[in-house]
Amino acid sequence: MSFFESVVHLYKNYANYLWDTITHPFEYDNYFYYLIYVSIAVWILEIALPWRKEQKMFRKDFWLDAFYMFFNFYIFNLILFAALSSLSAKYFGNFVNMLGIPKSGIIDLSGLSLWIQFPIFFLLADFVQWSIHVTLHKFPILWKFHKVHHSVTEMGFAAHLRYHWMETIIYRIGLFAFMSWLLNFKLEYTFFLHAFTILIGHLNHANIALDYGPLKYILNNPKMHIWHHAKEIPKEHPNGMNFGITLSIWDYLFKTNYIPHDGRDIELGFDGIEKYPQSFIDLQVEPFKE
Repeated sequence: MSFFESVVHLYKNYANYLWDTITHPFEYDNYFYYLIYVSIAVWILEIALPWRKEQKMFRKDFWLDAFYMFFNFYIFNLILFAALSSLSAKYFGNFVNMLGIPKSGIIDLSGLSLWIQFPIFFLLADFVQWSIHVTLHKFPILWKFHKVHHSVTEMGFAAHLRYHWMETIIYRIGLFAFMSWLLNFKLEYTFFLHAFTILIGHLNHANIALDYGPLKYILNNPKMHIWHHAKEIPKEHPNGMNFGITLSIWDYLFKTNYIPHDGRDIELGFDGIEKYPQSFIDLQVEPFKE
C-alpha cells in the first residue's frame, strides 16, 4: 500500500475499533469506558473522604481538567494519535529491518512465561516514564510543555490527565524506542497493566489522604505526589522531586524523594503562575511561544 492508503486503512480499522468499544461498554478490556468508571469511583472517594475538607466538590478548574481528560485520552490519543503512531511504528520497523535490525526488537523476551514478562515490562516501562518525567523538568524547552500539567492550583483526580498533547508524543517516542525497538515482549492482557497505572495516577492527584502505609516506598501516592506539585521548590531539589508515575521506588533509589511534612495545605503551581494562561486554547499555544 502507498503511504496515503496506509493512513486511510489504519484510520478505517481504528474507527471500527473505536465504534466497537463505544457500543460494547461492558467488555473487560474497554479503555473507552474504563476511564469513565474509574473517574467516577475516585471522585466519589474524594467527596466521601476529602483530605482538604474546605475544597469544593467542583474545585477550581474541575471542568477544564475534565475536558483535558476527554481531549487527551479520547480525542487526541484514541482518535488522532494512536493510528498515526501505529503507522510510524510500521515504517520505522521497515527502516530498521533494512539496517539488519529485527523489527521485533534487539532482545527477544517474547518466549518467556507471562508471569516473568509482566513484571519485567511493568518495571522497565515505569522506569522509562520516570526518566522521561525527570527530563521534562530538567530541560527548559521540555518544561514549557510539562508546565501545563503543573498549572493545577487545586488538586483533584482529573488533574491527572491535564497535560499538553506534546507530552503524549514525547512519552510514546521514549517508550517505543526502548520498550518496542530494543525489547520484544509478547504480552496478553496488557489492559490490566494500563488500567492499574490509570487508577494509581487518578489516586495520586485525588483529594484523598492516602499513602498506603509501608507500601508507600513502592507505590506513588497522594501524600507524596502533592509535593511534586509544590510551588516552592527546595534548594536540594532544584529540578523538582517525587517524579514517580506509578512506582515511588525510583525516587527513593535515586534520592529524589521529598516529603518534609504533611503537604495537605501547601501552595501548588510555580513562580509566575498568576500570569499563566487559564483557558484550554491558550494553554495549548503557550509552550510554543518564544
